[in-house]
Amino acid sequence: MQINIPTDRISQTGNKIASRVKNVKVSHPKRLKYILAALLIVIIALIVILKWPEPAKPVYPKVEAQPVIVDDVEIYGEYAGKIKAKQHVEVRARVEGYLEQMHFEEGRYIKKNDILFTIDPKLYKARVEKAKAQLNKNKALEQKAERDLARIKPLYEQNAASLLDLDNATAAHESAKAEVVMSEADLTQAEIALSYTTVRSPISGYISESSADIGTLVGPGGKSLLATIVNSDTVQVNFSMTGLDYLKSKERNVNLGQKIEERNWNPYITITLADHSEYPFIGMVDFADPQVDPNTGTFSVRAEMPNPDHILLPGQLTKVKLLLDVRENAIVVPTKALVIEKGGAFVFVVRKDNIVEKRFIELGPEILNNVVVERGLGADEMIIVEGFHKLTHGMQVEVVNSIERKDEE
Repeated sequence: MQINIPTDRISQTGNKIASRVKNVKVSHPKRLKYILAALLIVIIALIVILKWPEPAKPVYPKVEAQPVIVDDVEIYGEYAGKIKAKQHVEVRARVEGYLEQMHFEEGRYIKKNDILFTIDPKLYKARVEKAKAQLNKNKALEQKAERDLARIKPLYEQNAASLLDLDNATAAHESAKAEVVMSEADLTQAEIALSYTTVRSPISGYISESSADIGTLVGPGGKSLLATIVNSDTVQVNFSMTGLDYLKSKERNVNLGQKIEERNWNPYITITLADHSEYPFIGMVDFADPQVDPNTGTFSVRAEMPNPDHILLPGQLTKVKLLLDVRENAIVVPTKALVIEKGGAFVFVVRKDNIVEKRFIELGPEILNNVVVERGLGADEMIIVEGFHKLTHGMQVEVVNSIERKDEE
């Protein structure tokens, strides 16, 4: 090692020594030489000590660390779903006849009991008139039979009429009364048939195009489809889950389709629209099929969702996101802090003395850029998120840009 000694300091030291030497009486020249040599050695030693470099401080790997996250974690499953209108009604003719009029604009919103079609009513009006006439006739016959019975009774009591005459009069009266009841039923039936010639909307909703043209002969029996009405103010979202999903939900004590009051959450869905935006309303699961389809290994699940602006169209395919579970006070770490090996997953934990520990952990569900830790980490521990690639267990590190522990804030 090369030592640079300042010449000014040497000259100053030499001058001091020379001045002292002048004042020393030289009685023993050899002793003086020894003294001068010793002084020179001391001066050189002092200079070396003053100029000797300080020992280098140890350099530790720099890492970034943060505390583990403790939070309520929502766990979702994603499925393919299909939108279905809650009410989907086919309007069909209930009596036979020719279509005379159509009273709606196709594709428009209609209200319940609005008139949709008119079927030729002439035949049914005639049947009503005939039923009324028959009813009036039978009422007249009933009144006559009642009067005949009223005349026979006193005669029978005076032995002026036989028991047979009384029985015949009573039977005629009862028969006339029955004919009146039958005529009233026939009239009611005819009036109902006449009312069916005016086809009304059974629900409120949007009506499709007409399935029958004016002048078409339509009839009952479910064969004559006139139009379809869809009420999509509330829609149903149908999707399928696997049997494994069902078993996992049972493990988490989640019964799909059943609302549990004691729990502060219940399974709900959100859906993604065609433009990849999230629909602003949520839907509640109200039904889960109790059996698995043996052909697909899945079971059907249904949720109801409000559709006030009619953004969701029946038949539309969509992406369904279902809340399966909420892990309360779960320990969560960023996925970038994980190291995956054949032996499992581990993270580096930083102790308060900046010594790192290689800690194997058991992983749970992954949520976005984080993962739930089932076992292996405590709620108050710090983990390394950057700079851990060359670390080993027991190494000391220098933590920079760390997020302080909550108890040290």
